[in-house]
Amino acid sequence: MRVPATPLLSFGLVTDVGRQRQGGVNQDAALALDLPRGGLYAVADGMGGHAAGELAANLALDALAQHYTEERTLPPARLVAAVQAANMAVLRHAVGEYVGMGTTLLAAVLDRGALLLAHVGDSRAYLLRGEELLRLTEDHSWVAEQVRLGLLTEEEARTHQWRSVVSNALGGEERVRLELFGLPVCSGDRLLLCSDGLSGVVPEEELLRLLASKQSPEATARRLVDAANDLGGPDNITALIVDVVRDARLPSYELPPPRGEGPVYADVLLSTQRGNSLVTYVLLMLAYFTLLSVILVPEHRSLLGLLGTLVMVLIILAQRVTLARQARRYLQRPRSSLRRGSVTRGPGEAR
Repeated sequence: MRVPATPLLSFGLVTDVGRQRQGGVNQDAALALDLPRGGLYAVADGMGGHAAGELAANLALDALAQHYTEERTLPPARLVAAVQAANMAVLRHAVGEYVGMGTTLLAAVLDRGALLLAHVGDSRAYLLRGEELLRLTEDHSWVAEQVRLGLLTEEEARTHQWRSVVSNALGGEERVRLELFGLPVCSGDRLLLCSDGLSGVVPEEELLRLLASKQSPEATARRLVDAANDLGGPDNITALIVDVVRDARLPSYELPPPRGEGPVYADVLLSTQRGNSLVTYVLLMLAYFTLLSVILVPEHRSLLGLLGTLVMVLIILAQRVTLARQARRYLQRPRSSLRRGSVTRGPGEAR
């Protein structure tokens, strides 16, 4: 009898209208889709009036899921193209009574031992690893830019009258701008995707406390939403939690590193992703020449085959080491790290 394999991921999703939204319309939407080697998860926060915001968020997630599952390119490029497809789905419907509608979009692909994040707007991604909670995304909003410039504190931004004004969203123009990056993940990691109805209300120290509990993803998501409602629930609230249950090897493609320059147009990112396939081309060329040399010089085929394989293994190992170093540098940024009972901010952030 075969024992079923332990699932790679476990998730929980809760979305709530909040306490103060008139009409009871929830403009948040979320997606959790199982994939053969992981999953596709996303949160969208619609804008543009009750019906328009709700429509925009759901259009974006439908297009994202359809495009990502139908494409056959490498996941980083596929995710960028899926976000662009989501943008066009919203833009095509922004006519008549829906003129001006839009939505934020935060999408995560967990592919074996890798996390890919695509980010547009002010929904947030956090990663709980051990005793630390790390904010993985920076808000694309007016108040966030003022905080980065040192003109507002985090507390002032939390209650500012323009805190909901985003500087980047789907549906604004044909060419969408987004941030894309990838990180290795390991067993025990807990990922949170949430709308600003949660992150803009519940302090990060409380997020850390609740996420670090031993409860299931679904129960923890419910506690997070309850915490936002207990603090007034001024907006729609969505919490999507994904637990990495077991370790898995990294995929063979190169993970896009964090760029640190804010959102970039999708077509620029796609051209960058094509350039990142250089390692794949080199490996294919080495495999081709190794096979050719084995055929042409049969008396030395064992040695030539061994040498070719060794070189390919060394290239792959060097790539993995480089990715691991990039991930460590990103995850160790002081401005993103919260330890239990304390908050650490970088030198450029106001206290």
